[in-house]
Amino acid sequence: MKAELFPFQKRALSDLRMKTGEAIGGYQRTHSNQVVSFTAPTGAGKTIIMASLIENIFLGDVEYPEQPEAIIIWLSDSPQLNEQSKQKIDLKADRIRIGQSVTVAEDSFDQEYFDDGHIYFLNTQKLGKSSNLTKHSDTRQYTIWETLANTARDKSDRLYVIIDEAHRGMQGREAGRATTIMQKFLKGSPEDGLEAMPVVIGMSATSARFNALVQGTTSTTQYVVVTTDEVRASGLLKDRIVISYPEENTGNKDMAVLQAAADEWKDKWNHWYQYCYEQHYAYVNPILVIQVQNGTGSQISATDLDDCVAKVEERCGIKFQEGEVVHTFGQTNSVLTINGLNVSYVEPSAIAENKKIRVVFFKESLSTGWDCPRAETMMSFRHATDATYIAQLLGRMIRTPMQMHIQVDDTLNDVHLYLPYFNADTVNDVVKELQNAEGGELPTDIYGESLESRVMETLTVRPRTTTTTPQKLEHNISGQMSLFDNPTGGETTSANVVKEKSIPYITGISTATQSTSQEETQAANTNSQQETMPSGTGAAPTSVSQITPTSATTSTGTQQNPAAQVTPVITEESDDSLDREVIMKAINDSGLLSYDVRTVRINNYLNSLYSLARLLTQSGMYSDATDDVLEEIVKMIREYVEGLKRDGKYDEMAHHIMEFEMKSQVFDAFGETVKDDNILYHFMSTTDTDIDRQFRRAENKLGNEGVGNKYGKYFYDSDDPNAFKIDVILYASDDDCISRLMAYAERAFHKMNDDYRRKIVGLEERFIKQYNTIVSDGDIVSKHNFRLPETITQPREVNGKDYNDHLFVDGTGVARINLNNWEEGVLEEEQAQVDYVCWLRNPPRKPWSLCIPYEMGGEQKPAYPDFVIIRKDGDEEFVIDILEPHDPTRIDNLGKAKGFAEYARQNPGVGRIQLIRKGKDAAGHDRFKRLDMARSAVRDKVSHAMTNDELDHIFETDGFFM
Repeated sequence: MKAELFPFQKRALSDLRMKTGEAIGGYQRTHSNQVVSFTAPTGAGKTIIMASLIENIFLGDVEYPEQPEAIIIWLSDSPQLNEQSKQKIDLKADRIRIGQSVTVAEDSFDQEYFDDGHIYFLNTQKLGKSSNLTKHSDTRQYTIWETLANTARDKSDRLYVIIDEAHRGMQGREAGRATTIMQKFLKGSPEDGLEAMPVVIGMSATSARFNALVQGTTSTTQYVVVTTDEVRASGLLKDRIVISYPEENTGNKDMAVLQAAADEWKDKWNHWYQYCYEQHYAYVNPILVIQVQNGTGSQISATDLDDCVAKVEERCGIKFQEGEVVHTFGQTNSVLTINGLNVSYVEPSAIAENKKIRVVFFKESLSTGWDCPRAETMMSFRHATDATYIAQLLGRMIRTPMQMHIQVDDTLNDVHLYLPYFNADTVNDVVKELQNAEGGELPTDIYGESLESRVMETLTVRPRTTTTTPQKLEHNISGQMSLFDNPTGGETTSANVVKEKSIPYITGISTATQSTSQEETQAANTNSQQETMPSGTGAAPTSVSQITPTSATTSTGTQQNPAAQVTPVITEESDDSLDREVIMKAINDSGLLSYDVRTVRINNYLNSLYSLARLLTQSGMYSDATDDVLEEIVKMIREYVEGLKRDGKYDEMAHHIMEFEMKSQVFDAFGETVKDDNILYHFMSTTDTDIDRQFRRAENKLGNEGVGNKYGKYFYDSDDPNAFKIDVILYASDDDCISRLMAYAERAFHKMNDDYRRKIVGLEERFIKQYNTIVSDGDIVSKHNFRLPETITQPREVNGKDYNDHLFVDGTGVARINLNNWEEGVLEEEQAQVDYVCWLRNPPRKPWSLCIPYEMGGEQKPAYPDFVIIRKDGDEEFVIDILEPHDPTRIDNLGKAKGFAEYARQNPGVGRIQLIRKGKDAAGHDRFKRLDMARSAVRDKVSHAMTNDELDHIFETDGFFM
């Protein structure tokens, strides 16, 4: 696969391969029909997993031999779904040849059997009674049902039928008809002469959906399930869906809500521009999706499309060019003129790859078979009765554009929906329909908020202001655009250049301060504190007024330099004395450890070693890492082969590999054996094809990293071209050799990780993300660098208290956080210390949270200490403390104490790491008693404690009050 699978996808692929292999073998043994039910929630990448399975079936792996003659039938209820799946396989499954994927054409397909080694795409619309595929004619000798029956009868050992139920968007009669046709593959259809297919693999977002198809069959069913938690942790989906609606009884404000949606979309452009520039990515180009009402008679829509375009242009200060606004109205594929702009029809499946598209108008046609991760903001003019359509679309919009969680800027981890004709109750209907349509619990958080009362707020370490003094931007990233770039050229007028005013970059202000009118926006621009440029390499525009067209001309016709973009100059910091960026950088550069705790290890150490070596090579940190690892393994193979030769075992073992046995019996013309004793005649044969097959399997066992070819580079013998392959085959077939190889890989992986972990901190985010994934996949408990983002998003805590000394604050310089009495008391004690600087609330299970592992009941579990405290020591350097106020009655006390003690041992750079309990001092006053694991004597006692009573005693003897 061109795409690296996520850990949960690898686990699902492994389960699918095993159960599919069992199913095909089970049918051959018993002729009992077999079903494999594959369930995974929206966004899990079911098609990619299935494409990997197909690759695996065709080409084999360590456990299963290749089956190049396999036949795959892929059935869905939509031609568009089929085309989308076919495109994904062609693009991502690079080991599947072009031409292996075939769409069954209604007008031309006529075969007795499906051909070996191909993937055939069928959809239920082509299998109805009116379809030409189901009828005999002068040009059709075999119906599709006969082709299926013949193939199942004669090629059952290699036939796999995939039923794609993952995107069911049909309603009513159409859905019922599609279900009936799909059930023919599972139950058979006597009227069509079709027996049930031997092996069927069902893909669905919910087991209930596919189980409804299987109900009533006698097939043996096996299950592969991907949980929502696995998908949530992967970063494949946005963290949040935020649904905004106006307060009740506020009148018709649909265009005002559209303006708010345009503001949100504009902010997303700014955020993505900033992020992609700093991280050196090609630009994401987020899309605004506008769902309009149906029309009547000749009217294309009851929504005023001209006004929609005008409002978005006015709000964003741009003039759309042709091709930037498109429609998907099913009743017409003609070009529409909207607000003087030619708006073309585009197939929904073509939207994602067309980076020129910025705004999409649609009615209902996007709800099925459409994935566009660039769709970041949606406005729907539909009424509450259309909750089903809205939910189906929203389920298609929650994929992340970069297939990863954005660490630096948390505002890029949500998708926003605006509903002017909904209220709090009807928004709940959308949420329910979203869960129903997508098949159970959606692996993302869903928030409903009124436009007047936000539920999410954005906090940042950059509460500063900027001016718009222009400076040249020295670097221009290929593929990167701003909202106001004009890729088609042409004249730039005042309509597509923003007025000279600074629009706040969202990470510098609270989202609650965003306005929904021109006057409010102008006031916000005057009064809000704005964002500074990041320190470090390069700088990027942070407000849309500072981004000029890259390939455009000025109003005088002069061609502009694409690199002549402008950046702001910092002129005023907020009144806050905290330099939060410096503090965050100190924390991120400290090398403080955080951990990832998994329930299973995804990779073996050999694969993890290869992945880590590739990362270090690609990043330039250790350019010979991959070569050094491969050469070490080549050396191990050579030593093994030379040992066999010294012991005189090599020739005999090589002889067994090169030759395989064929047996022959002699029969007469009537099928009787010629000799009574039934003698078998033995023949020995040698074939390069079989050696190549064994060599490929050896490469699989050695991790598919090119070890065999590397060995051949050094030890190829032109007089005996197969000799080096035999060496590799012998090594890979020796269990002791593989055990020693894995032991070497474990040692090398951990050494390489320890040597380079601290240095990874200075790399770009994409390398840090890869590193974290590699390390997490290698160990059940894996070490990572604790790194904070620049921007976080959190639910607004209405009952919280405003703190101006929190590390992350909103645009007004405060963070509203709700603490319990214990937490407030501990924080007040810290704030009273002379060396105190600021604090950070450490929330559980955020991608950036500080996590400490501990053991309880024989299992590793994650702990998230409540506070990170930042102090300054006598040398004016920052000291980082970890504090955990914890109820002593909880059963996890001893486990957490031991985990904190081990963490302190592995992190000598940490200041204090304390478990804290409420107790009474000598005067009988309520105080907070602390046990500091940074003290070696305390740490040793805690490490040897066996019971909670012993831990209580340690608190009595070694705990202290501040």
